[in-house]
Amino acid sequence: MDFAWNEEQEALRAAIVKFARQELNRSLIERDATGEFAWEEWKKCGEFGIQGLPVPAKYGGGGSDALTIVAALEALGYGCADNGLIFSINAHMWGAEISIASYGSEEQRRRFLPRLASGEFIGGHAMTEPVSGSDAYSLETRAERRGDRYVLNGQKVFITNAPVADVIIIFATLDRSRGASGISAFIVEKETPGFTVGRKMSKMGLRTSPMGEVFLDECEIPAEHLLGQEGMGTAIFSTSMEWERTCILASQLGTMQRLLETSAEYSKGRKQFGKPIGRFQAVSGKIAEMDVRLETARLVLYKAAWLKQQGKRAPREASIAKLYVSEACVASCLDAMQIHGGYGYMTEFQIERELRDALAGRIYSGTSEIQKLIISGLRGLSGE
Repeated sequence: MDFAWNEEQEALRAAIVKFARQELNRSLIERDATGEFAWEEWKKCGEFGIQGLPVPAKYGGGGSDALTIVAALEALGYGCADNGLIFSINAHMWGAEISIASYGSEEQRRRFLPRLASGEFIGGHAMTEPVSGSDAYSLETRAERRGDRYVLNGQKVFITNAPVADVIIIFATLDRSRGASGISAFIVEKETPGFTVGRKMSKMGLRTSPMGEVFLDECEIPAEHLLGQEGMGTAIFSTSMEWERTCILASQLGTMQRLLETSAEYSKGRKQFGKPIGRFQAVSGKIAEMDVRLETARLVLYKAAWLKQQGKRAPREASIAKLYVSEACVASCLDAMQIHGGYGYMTEFQIERELRDALAGRIYSGTSEIQKLIISGLRGLSGE
């Protein structure tokens, strides 16, 4: 593996950091407090080309490979402190764009991908239900074929982007007797009769990323809005999750870099007992651990992305990356807070928000416990 970015990737990283610092951190403390989605910043990201990174060029995207996308998202996480905005972008990319790009018909790709790539449309996907979380395929949402249409009935919960989405990939059971093989995926637009978004959900962190419930009541969609073929829902979801687990935490590498630099500088300037606190081993040791975590996290994430770039499947590596990076980011946020002491606990320093946002990484895209089951299962262990 070559651990050096090429000139084009380096230029992209530098451009994104500059763009993010200048354009994406507007009134973040206030927006976090009120849970305000950054519409203006979303549009700016679309104009820059962020949302279009994984979309093929023929449909208006950047057609970037996995490593380039990871490089871009890491730079975005370093320059942009609005983790909620970045989380919404990831849900849009891996929930909607990758699903349609990988399994959509040519008509579906031409109809939806250009608008998703430009940021004109906001996308997402809806799998989780009130009674199905980690057991993702025990769905109660039902789909029924009626002539040239499908009719959907059910409820989804914890759906990122639901309150603002133009198009959502809905997973529903078409043939219950087939279990997970009976699940299909459907493209549903927000104006479809029978499709409604419930209350906006209030969260501990990632508050600028809107989350809500979705209700489907005799929701009729054209048969051509079936994504892929009947019974392909599991494959579509697995593809989405593998990409998501590989890339969604790339921005946390940028966050960890930013926290490391901030904590190191604070340790040099903050004095106690007549000398900078960075000279005390209790503090310098935390800085060293933050640095080690960052480098280790990069290695596992870059490997998963490299395998995707080579056209290989990487379920084990993606789960390892998801597990390690999410836990490492939380640990580094805790260290940064401890180094800053009382100031780290204050809203104005924004470290407490970084911690609140990072904690969600241990839950979304499969909890840390589920990642351990996946990793051990791929070693021939059931986890039971």
